[in-house]
Amino acid sequence: MPDNDPPPLPVVWRPRRARILAYGFAAVMLVGSVVLALLLPPPFKLPDKIGLVVFGCVVAFILHLLGRLRVEADELGVTVVNAVRVHRYEWPEVLGVTLPEGEPWPKLDLADGSSVGAMGIQGTEKGRSRRAVTELRALIHQYGEAPDRR
Repeated sequence: MPDNDPPPLPVVWRPRRARILAYGFAAVMLVGSVVLALLLPPPFKLPDKIGLVVFGCVVAFILHLLGRLRVEADELGVTVVNAVRVHRYEWPEVLGVTLPEGEPWPKLDLADGSSVGAMGIQGTEKGRSRRAVTELRALIHQYGEAPDRR
């Protein structure tokens, strides 16, 4: 896709492998903790079994935080959903996006001089991440006030 041909809005970019792994391991943790709690021998009481299931739920929740990563673009701006925080930026606030070789995810350069990592685009997914960065760069160029950085 050329730089000057942005995708139709709204668009959502999500990592494929990280999402599959996070939710797969979360399911294993939940099922495993419940089965283990049911199979614990008699010296273990009900509070021990409940604690085991609660531990499995906590681990599954942490994995959910990693599975929900995404970058969303709509007519009003960009939403970056990282593991712990959700960032919302209007188009003029976003100056550009860069994904240097070897970095885990791209960074959005903001008008206030700061930058924020966009974990929803994973650098390990080479082709998908390059395409997503190209599409996001085209959207920033079309909707924002970012200069052309070719």
